[in-house]
Amino acid sequence: MKLIYGISDRPKFGATIVFAIQQLLAIMAATIAVPAIVGNGMSASAALFGAGVGTIVYQLFTKFKSPVFLGSSFAFIGSMVTAFAGAVSMSLGYLGLLIGALCAGLVYVVIAIVVKIAGVKWIAKLMPPVVIGPTVALIGLSLAGAAVNDVFSYGAQDGNGAFVMTADIWASFICAMVTLVVVTLCSVYGKKMTKLIPFIIGILAGYVVALIITVATPVKVIDFAPFKALVADGVGLSTFLSVPKFSFLEALKGVNDFSWSYVATVAVAYVPVAFVVFAEHIADHKNLSTIIGSDLLEEPGLHRTLLGDGVGSVVGAFFGGCPNTTYGESVGCVAITRNASVITITTTAIMAVLISFISPFVAFLDSIPGCVMGGVCVTLYGFIAVSGLKMIQKVDLEDHANLFTVSAILIPGIGGMAIAIGKVTITAIACSLILGIIMNLILHAKKTDAQ
Repeated sequence: MKLIYGISDRPKFGATIVFAIQQLLAIMAATIAVPAIVGNGMSASAALFGAGVGTIVYQLFTKFKSPVFLGSSFAFIGSMVTAFAGAVSMSLGYLGLLIGALCAGLVYVVIAIVVKIAGVKWIAKLMPPVVIGPTVALIGLSLAGAAVNDVFSYGAQDGNGAFVMTADIWASFICAMVTLVVVTLCSVYGKKMTKLIPFIIGILAGYVVALIITVATPVKVIDFAPFKALVADGVGLSTFLSVPKFSFLEALKGVNDFSWSYVATVAVAYVPVAFVVFAEHIADHKNLSTIIGSDLLEEPGLHRTLLGDGVGSVVGAFFGGCPNTTYGESVGCVAITRNASVITITTTAIMAVLISFISPFVAFLDSIPGCVMGGVCVTLYGFIAVSGLKMIQKVDLEDHANLFTVSAILIPGIGGMAIAIGKVTITAIACSLILGIIMNLILHAKKTDAQ
């Protein structure tokens, strides 16, 4: 893929701001969704702040050579719920979030040390293109259901799994399709800046249509509650500026309820998931390496990306409660816009930190309908899936060893073969990757013996 802006390129200031806003919109929905799902009073703006700071930490560790944004990790949702469920007080639950993130971060540090000593060749042997390609494709395909649910704004389904097209669902579908079509047209046929910011234009187009439907019809696609909350107690400073509810401030209140048994419970919930996310870390960086034409596992090096991800995750959780991870949405945005400038990513991170204090902008982001983001996600997740498929283009699938390896990854992954062992859930992607690694090693070892 020919990039318009490479890793070290510096777009003009105005262009950088626009590109950064686009990246921000691409990662926004998922980043603020995690605290919303976990609940317990977690703050979306604090998660956004934590994602921004975590990304800056990641860039520092990777010497500003890896163009990816770190956002709230969905993989740790079960772990976070466990931290709250096992706590005797809400504040201890927040302390548990920090302890858990620290445990997960230490896993990354240990793996990074191993990689620094042993190198990355063993990873290439464990995860060749025949394994990592379909795994990357799965990351995109596994998100397909979320994109479709957003498109229909979680409408009711009949016995056959089809969405019942009520007036509300039609409105959601129209907004999503307008967003999708505008993003696609801008990306394919747009000129100059239009071609580089398809997501911003698409989201604005979808939002305008949603606004028209909300104002002109009984169907309320846009929820104005975030804006109403700004003036609920009258117009004041908080209407324009507010400090996010940082996790570490809440955690300090739970120190008196601390117990080592609780630490053990949290550690068991977080540590195994960290190994799962490590596998996804490899897949994301392999995918990004293919897009930018430079192997990030070699330069700046897997040990640096792991340290950046691990420490950035801990820092992100310190402020927002949510461990961070490299975002497929960010990778997809790089692929579609062909802008791999790290300056853009760093600006996005700074912007995320700043806007977490700006109440009206946070309210606007909160008000973007799920159906509009669904239209964007169709393209983002699709690009992730296709990127994975590109990795296996040169793999000889006439060779049954390769054919069965790919099959052993795709079918369990698409079928949702997640496994729960006690309080630990191994995701379908992680299960598929592990199965693929084992299958590849067995088949190619037998093949070598036969030769």
